[in-house]
Amino acid sequence: MYGLKRVANKIGLYLVLSLFLVFLLFPFYWMAVTSLKIDKELYDLSTNPLFIKQGLTLQHYVYLFKKTSFLTWFKNTFIIAFLVTIITLTVSAPAAYSVTRFKFRGRTTFAIAVFISYLIPPTLLFIPLYKVLKLLRLIDTIWSMVVTYPTFTMPFCTWLLMGYFKTIPRELEESALVDGANRLQVLLRIVCPVALPGLTTVTLFSFTLSWMQFLYPVAFISASTQKPLSVGVVSELVRGDVFYWGSLMAGALLASLPVILVYMIFTRYFISGLTAGATKY
Repeated sequence: MYGLKRVANKIGLYLVLSLFLVFLLFPFYWMAVTSLKIDKELYDLSTNPLFIKQGLTLQHYVYLFKKTSFLTWFKNTFIIAFLVTIITLTVSAPAAYSVTRFKFRGRTTFAIAVFISYLIPPTLLFIPLYKVLKLLRLIDTIWSMVVTYPTFTMPFCTWLLMGYFKTIPRELEESALVDGANRLQVLLRIVCPVALPGLTTVTLFSFTLSWMQFLYPVAFISASTQKPLSVGVVSELVRGDVFYWGSLMAGALLASLPVILVYMIFTRYFISGLTAGATKY
């Protein structure tokens, strides 16, 4: 009886996981199928949208690479995401370490204020940010994104790292301080290696948000050569009521691959870092 119950539980578990997997992968399957169909089949209502019946085609990918600035958008997005991630790590790690290890007046208030600032909707910020960027003459350049994206990546990453740094025993740092290391050396040589899962988590978080951000690029960039993928694909392949569905899905699929690969590589660190940082402080 116990054996039958155990088998039934496993079957139920695998069934739920299978349904979740189908739900998770279906958008990517839809994008792939749509991007490989010929235009005639795409607009034929009598065909099944889930399958390809009239043959595969790469014409939508050819159009994407030859008739649009897709590679330029991809490069812009990578530059923005990379620089924003570096800036976020450079600022968030020392800030989180200072709050968790140093005692100063208003420390708790500062920690709460850091997290609350992340909750401010971007729709309330892009107008004042536009004025600041215009004053700095950064409008219509990718540098406007490098300046503005840390406004929402740094607060949350700082909060997450504060929770993770609280899990690191102080004895490790005290031993290094006794041996003559200063606080910066302790942070770089002791804390950061131990906090690698947490640092990986904030890296993935910053990279993902920077890669997929849409509102700020729409508000700050109009030149095609300066657009990131999230805006370039939509603005160039949706013209009024005309949708280039094949190329649009091809661009969306290719744009999602780098993020998928990054998460596949760092999933183990991401899960451990996220759970540790979310349950402390």
